[in-house]
Amino acid sequence: MRLLADKSSEAERSTVENEIASLVNEYQETRARVRASSPKYAALTQPTTLSLKQIQQTLLDEDAVLLEYCLGQSQSFLWAVTSTSISSRTLPGLAAIEAAARQTYDSLTARNNHPKGETPEQRVARVRKADAEFRVAAEGLSQMLLAPVAASLGKKRLVFVTEGLLQYIPFAALPAPKDSDVAKKRRGDGATITGGSLPRVPASPNLRVPFTPLLVDHEIVNLPSASVLAVLRREVTGRKPPANSVAVIADPVFSRDDPRIKYRPAVTTSISLRPNLGASSGLRIEPPENQSRTSGFGRLRFSREEADNIVALAPRATSLKAVDFAASRETVSTANLDQYRILHFATHGLLNSKRPELSGLVLSLVDQEGQPQDGFLGLEEIYNLRLNADLVVLSACQSALGKESKGEGLVGLTRGFMYAGAPRVVASLWSVDDRATTELMKRFYQAMLMDGMRPAAALRAAQMDLLGEKEWSAPYYWAAFTLQGEWK
Repeated sequence: MRLLADKSSEAERSTVENEIASLVNEYQETRARVRASSPKYAALTQPTTLSLKQIQQTLLDEDAVLLEYCLGQSQSFLWAVTSTSISSRTLPGLAAIEAAARQTYDSLTARNNHPKGETPEQRVARVRKADAEFRVAAEGLSQMLLAPVAASLGKKRLVFVTEGLLQYIPFAALPAPKDSDVAKKRRGDGATITGGSLPRVPASPNLRVPFTPLLVDHEIVNLPSASVLAVLRREVTGRKPPANSVAVIADPVFSRDDPRIKYRPAVTTSISLRPNLGASSGLRIEPPENQSRTSGFGRLRFSREEADNIVALAPRATSLKAVDFAASRETVSTANLDQYRILHFATHGLLNSKRPELSGLVLSLVDQEGQPQDGFLGLEEIYNLRLNADLVVLSACQSALGKESKGEGLVGLTRGFMYAGAPRVVASLWSVDDRATTELMKRFYQAMLMDGMRPAAALRAAQMDLLGEKEWSAPYYWAAFTLQGEWK
């Protein structure tokens, strides 16, 4: 990684890449042996496929619709499964669906682009144009993916199993398909958001939006597959809940030039990773703004407020707040995290889409004396955690992404925490805005810890709150986080 960040020779980089390739091959062979000897690992990574009857009788209740997509070259397919019915629809081919999905995602995340030399006025104009393009693209994608089964949706919970680029799409932000009863009632230039039967009314109930997002009438859940849900439920059956409420790990110290270091060493050589790693590596470090000179990772200043807000809502003496230098790899290893019902990480995520086993979370990279330390919590370490948590929240950029495993979704941080013992994970699909995330998480935890909502319902309530406020109403600010796994 350091070679990719610096101006090293092609030969040096090639040598290291070859070493990595050899080690990955050895790792794959080892994993195959582990799979053969570890039933739990095999169950989660290659679960036994359930029959339709098993899905309907053991997984779905009358308030849920399972929507599973299969993308093919010439045509694709959608199955809509309820506890009592199944319907199948033919959709356009892979190229058409992924083109629509890419346009939707690119316009939705335009705020993350920072063209060189762009003025503030130009940025405002570009973002405004992208928001308009998102409305058009999202409506087209919704019609393509949801209109064929609109009559089955009602106001039920929608459980999505997707593949390809659809795994990058926040379905909560798509508009209700136009032929559904909901959309017919609200069709027009805008839709008024009202409380109705929602758990909580948005702060600005008369806000007019260009269309009604699915979020307004549906709780949205994502799954790697229906079979994985069965494994997760089996793993937590009869498990004793932890005694403590929430452990928050936030606002790590990434660099020697951080003002929290009282003594700064005279040597200022680079201590860690830089984000300009090149497309060939498959590596993404987000977000790219406000990077430190010495580590490449900018401080997430609002994550401290995020941690304070969460701990303030938790019952007294049942929470852990590890911030600054304590937000470290050592803390994760030694703090008995298995004693907490909720684990919350507010830090940078590192995604390697080509080699997901090299992905992880970035914690404090220096100690109180400014000396470098290993702060990378890798995916293999996450798999080896032994957690009793009901929920893991990854308040990090692109933490929901990974490498696609055909038929079983993205293998990345989310799957790692599921294997470690968490039946549900809240994670993000793109580089999130620091302030907006703090607002979202404050309301999310208030709904869970104060109002007693389930995580899936609480996330929806928090997103509805932001949707109802002018400053945060754009889906970019509230739709990045998705819940994967158990919704009950």
